[in-house]
Formats: sequence, structure tokens, C-alpha cells
Amino acid sequence: MSLFEIILLAIGVSMDAFAVSICKGLSIREESVRLPIICGLYFGLSQGLMTVLGYLLGGNFAHLVASFDHWIAFICLAYIGCSMIKEVIEDSEETMDDKTDVRTMLILSIATSIDALSVGFTMAFLSVNIVLASTLITIATFSFSFAGVYIGRRFGRRYQNKAKLAGGIILIFIGIRIVLEHLGIIG
Repeated sequence: MSLFEIILLAIGVSMDAFAVSICKGLSIREESVRLPIICGLYFGLSQGLMTVLGYLLGGNFAHLVASFDHWIAFICLAYIGCSMIKEVIEDSEETMDDKTDVRTMLILSIATSIDALSVGFTMAFLSVNIVLASTLITIATFSFSFAGVYIGRRFGRRYQNKAKLAGGIILIFIGIRIVLEHLGIIG
């Protein structure tokens, strides 16, 4: 996987946290830098850690699935991407409050980082530099979550679905590229 693809993957994976951060921004009663930092830290760190956990779990099974690992990568990424797109199509309304207690933020950060676990699992089959990948995912998610709170505060729900849709499409295209590369169709 190239650096460019890892960056795209980091952006795609961060879109769920971005959407939740927009919802958090909608609920803010007071202007402060506290909530954007809290969202960025919780979501960014959980995405990075779940990616590493997925990678470690996947590494234990990589030798068993080496002959069809590209299909596993494609299926995982396509499933995650399609799930994100489906949420946009169904236009599921997410309601948020401005709570930032540990319990609330842990639940939200775990819920938004399940995709990162799957992505990390997939990366084990692709021999990706996990330190670089998880660092980029953490940075991207922190940045998008931080910005999401401000966007939610300023512009509301207008961008939430667009972010999820873009993230889903990016993940699907990365999955397709992996399969096409393995089949020798593209280099």
C-alpha cells in the first residue's frame, strides 16, 4: 500500500468520527476549545489503537489466508464503505448531547472505531507499516473530529452525510484497487 493510499484510508476511516463530532458540535451550548480537543483525543486515539489491535489480530492469521488475502481486504473495505453509504441513504438521524464524561466518550469512540479494527486486520494481510498507518489514522481522525465540532456548531447537519458518503466511497475504491493490483490489471 502506498503512502497516498494510507492517507486516503486514514481519511475514509475518520469519517464516522467526523460525523459524530459534527453532531456534538450541534449540541454545544457554549463556545470553547474544550469539546473539540476532547472529541479529537478520544476519537483519534481510539481509531489508532483499534487499527493496531486489528493488525495484531490479523497478523496471527495472515499465513493461513495468504492466497486469498486480497479478497478479504476488498470485502472488509467494501463492507465498511457500503455500510457508511447505507447510513447516508437511510438518513439515520443521530442525536447527540454535549456530554463529555468518560463513559459517554468511550462508548462513542469505540462505536466509531470498529471500522478501524477491520481496517487494521486487513492491513496485516497487506504488509503495511502499521506504525505509520496508525499514526496517520490517529492524526486524521483527531483533525477531522476537532474540525467536525466547529463545523457542527457553524453549519449543522449539511455536511455530516456528505462526509460519511465520501468516506464510504474512498474505502470501496481502495478495496477495488487492492483486488485489481493483485490480479495484475493495474500496477
